[in-house]
Amino acid sequence: MIQKLAKQLNCGEAALIVSLENRTYFTGFESSNGYLFVSQKGSVFITDSRYIESAKNQVKSCDDVILQTQLKTQLVEVAKKLGANKILLEAQKTTIANYDSYKKIFSDFEVSATGELDDFINELRAIKSQEEKENIIKAQRIAEKSFDLILGYIRPGKTEREIACRLDYFMLKNGADAISFKTIVVSGKNSSKPHGEPSEKRFEIGDFITMDFGACIKGYHSDMTRTVALGDVSSRQAKVYDTVLSAQLSAIDTVCAGVVASECDLVARQIIEHAGYGENFGHGTGHGVGIEIHEKPTVSKNSTEILQAGNIITIEPGIYIENSFGVRIEDMLFVKHGGSENLTNAPKALMVL
Repeated sequence: MIQKLAKQLNCGEAALIVSLENRTYFTGFESSNGYLFVSQKGSVFITDSRYIESAKNQVKSCDDVILQTQLKTQLVEVAKKLGANKILLEAQKTTIANYDSYKKIFSDFEVSATGELDDFINELRAIKSQEEKENIIKAQRIAEKSFDLILGYIRPGKTEREIACRLDYFMLKNGADAISFKTIVVSGKNSSKPHGEPSEKRFEIGDFITMDFGACIKGYHSDMTRTVALGDVSSRQAKVYDTVLSAQLSAIDTVCAGVVASECDLVARQIIEHAGYGENFGHGTGHGVGIEIHEKPTVSKNSTEILQAGNIITIEPGIYIENSFGVRIEDMLFVKHGGSENLTNAPKALMVL
């Protein structure tokens, strides 16, 4: 990956990558501290004493790994060693304060935060390698195993918070390095909130329970959502669930390299609108997944991005009826020429517990 980035740089340019997400992507090494330089002449990773031993053992993609001592001096020395006269910063990840600081440090260099580096990196990250795909699948299998386990704990009287905590525990116990994001477990009226917070609300017969969660392996995220019913389902609930499932399956069928992402959104949205619930589907149909839980490409009605072979995206339409209930179903898809591979194995038929 470092070599691919280096090829995008001009002679005399050096990319300074500081964000955790992009450092992890290029080095395969997660740490709270680190500075990665990339240029046509080579790459150097700088980190402090907490991580230096591990970094030297694990970071094989860089030409050199050095101990951080006098950071400002070292940054300038490395830039000069790499023959740089222009420093590219991650505009999307750099605060104004940090930008001002780098301008002072690199006073003898041109410092650029115009977004060109971000564009290079985002395009690279959007196409997953086989190793990246395998890490995401491993994370997803852990999430699915945890989902199977949590179903046995869902019963009347349990709280949203209790089930969310236990789901997190199962993912970590079964091998996740971390959880992908704050797990969502919402039930009954709370399930009408797409990103509602797990509360002390207790499950009741007739509740829809929506669970949105994921695991991390080597910095790579999984993401899935399932909605289950407890004890009983009304005809209205069944209709909404069937509508969301139909929208999701139809959108999945459109996923293919070369398709504009908004077309996938449109297919799902039209089915929901035709059923009379257009106003109850406010968010986009999906997003890219990888080192970050939300990354390129975006699958929404306004997206102009064209799906490419190697993208991993979610398809997750939903219907949310305020003060009543909500339904969302989410899978991850690996985009291919001629179609896609569904990376999510969990069943989607309406489950009544």
